[in-house]
Amino acid sequence: MLSTQSVKGLQIVITKGESGGHETPLDMPKASCVMVICGKRASGKSQICINLIEKMKYDYTIAVSPTMNSNKELMSRLNILHTFEDPDDLTCIDKIKEIINEEAKDLERYKHEMKEYNKLMKDIRDGHNIGDDLMLKFFDNDFVKPQHRWNGKKPKIACIFDDMLGSLIYSRPRKINALSTYSRHLGQLQEGGSIGISLFFLIQSFKCQTGGLNRVIRNQCTQLIMFKTKDNKELEDIADSCGGEISKETFIKVYDYAIETGGSHPFLMIDLHKKENHPSMFRAGLDKFIIVDELNKKEQIK
Repeated sequence: MLSTQSVKGLQIVITKGESGGHETPLDMPKASCVMVICGKRASGKSQICINLIEKMKYDYTIAVSPTMNSNKELMSRLNILHTFEDPDDLTCIDKIKEIINEEAKDLERYKHEMKEYNKLMKDIRDGHNIGDDLMLKFFDNDFVKPQHRWNGKKPKIACIFDDMLGSLIYSRPRKINALSTYSRHLGQLQEGGSIGISLFFLIQSFKCQTGGLNRVIRNQCTQLIMFKTKDNKELEDIADSCGGEISKETFIKVYDYAIETGGSHPFLMIDLHKKENHPSMFRAGLDKFIIVDELNKKEQIK
């Protein structure tokens, strides 16, 4: 039998807001995320990834894949603004970081110019003296309001890594590990917060001896999607990734249910950082939560 004694004034105070945080539809996962989508060849990984990016309402996508052209019709559903086709080019990670940092600079440029513009318009209306520099800055542009591609909001950006097995990006993982670790902190803003980026890794095996997704990225995973597999060791590894939330026996039951009831492209989705309004961390497909009694009991104890 356990007993407790509370200490006044030592409760943890949680700061509101989240670096790189973006709104997503109520029943969709959080962004910025590090999502791993694992399935054998032709299991439907690309289809599910594209559906997620569409339904989570990302503004645009960056793609790192040597097979983008073969999936051109499928990928055309996304607003892909940047493509890197050589997975052996380690500099593409630096270029992705620069894209996000430039978005942050452009947003801050817009906010600064809007502040100047609003002051100018107010001074004109109120008949105040106006500095020559400020007047000339907007006079040359016919007093048109400053423009921003995303209308003054932080862009929500996704990045897909697909068909990368054996690539130098995975084999020499220092840069990709760093990206997955601080992805939500990229593009830091002077006012606080950041632009951030969501990463989607499409892989054929959860663990791979060489040239696959390494432990650092697996540990950063916020959501894991698992298609049908006959590899029991792989399922045990994924059960361990749930952090002991449920027993392995219960996990196998949840997985089997998701696969047996999932239609033509069945998969289990595990959300390790679910929203508070979501009734479970497990889903069969995207549209069916799987309620697990073990988890409900733990929530009641909390």
